Amino acid sequence: MYSGLKIADDTDRAICALICRSDGIKAREIANQLSLDRTTVNHALYSSPLMQEICWQDAEYRWHGIIRQERPHYGLQEFSGYYGTVREFVALDEEAWLERMVEGCTDIGRNLNDTRGLMHSFRDCRAQMMRLFDDLRHMIGESCLNWEIAFEMRLKRARHVRIYADVLVITEDKVFSLEFKMKDEIDPDEVLQSAKYCPYLEIIFGPGYDVIPALVLTGASEMFEFVRIGRSDAVLPVCSGDMLFNVFDEYMKFLN
Repeated sequence: MYSGLKIADDTDRAICALICRSDGIKAREIANQLSLDRTTVNHALYSSPLMQEICWQDAEYRWHGIIRQERPHYGLQEFSGYYGTVREFVALDEEAWLERMVEGCTDIGRNLNDTRGLMHSFRDCRAQMMRLFDDLRHMIGESCLNWEIAFEMRLKRARHVRIYADVLVITEDKVFSLEFKMKDEIDPDEVLQSAKYCPYLEIIFGPGYDVIPALVLTGASEMFEFVRIGRSDAVLPVCSGDMLFNVFDEYMKFLN
């Protein structure tokens, strides 16, 4: 189901989370703050594929995370076609947003072939998100405008990790990873695809966030159900664009 990177153990996750919350931290400081011995820390820093993917070391031997594990998530814009607050997103008209998307996708190396079909899917995705935030503003007020949103996140620094997320919506303590398909029927392979990158997103965003995957079928209407992920006992929500607010309510409980 996932790529070749072995999902990190608790020690690697703790080291990674500390690095990604800091402004640069040395190995001895990591060891002291986590009550670990230096050998364990050095082995993780220099041998773990995880560290090679989402952390880096500067000339003064300080370690940094490529995406900070605090709001705002500095670094996320370097891997996204578009990144900003929801307030910034909804304030942009369609053409201005699309121009930003194309420029951002070019910067991150996103393949923009099949321009006509891709631009149509971009516009369709934007329309669904605009409707979502219009719904949420009526339900919970303006607080959702302070959330963050990223379109077309592409993380592929080396051979171990490949994350391709259509849309990430980042609340105070949750990351909704939304996979969009311009279809009206559920495909089990696309359910698997929607869940595929969750373990890596959990590591990137850290222990303060729950990662929630969902499949959005924009050709459907009045659809909201939970579907089994492959042969596992786990399920994820599948919805039409007009019912996307239900995914957020399911995990945030703002409707009675």
